[in-house]
Amino acid sequence: MSLDVLDLPLDVGATRPILEHIANKWTVLILSVLCTRPARFNDLKRRLDGITHKALSESLKRLERNGLISRKVLPTQPIGVEYTITDLGCSLREPFAALYTWSLANGAALGRAQRAYDASRRDGGLDEI
Repeated sequence: MSLDVLDLPLDVGATRPILEHIANKWTVLILSVLCTRPARFNDLKRRLDGITHKALSESLKRLERNGLISRKVLPTQPIGVEYTITDLGCSLREPFAALYTWSLANGAALGRAQRAYDASRRDGGLDEI
């Protein structure tokens, strides 16, 4: 990565709170799903294999609070709720797509590095300092 990509020195105080809100697995995945079309709660839960009801509910509230999604109550019986990505949320589409693409391209290399590290620890490698 070239230095001109990041404004160095890093302003951790300004960026850390923002990154804590957007840089977690469920945020990335929820926004990626909503980029394609609005979705109801159960549709999101079905599409996000492994997410719990509680984790999805908390994530949706956080995303709405941060202005990344909007929530609309539907006039149905029983009452339904539909979630839509906002313009601010859509602005994350390109960086999230880059992360997704990177993860697909480098997942195997990451796995190999983890196995090599674990093997070196088992075989008497150097301990942490």
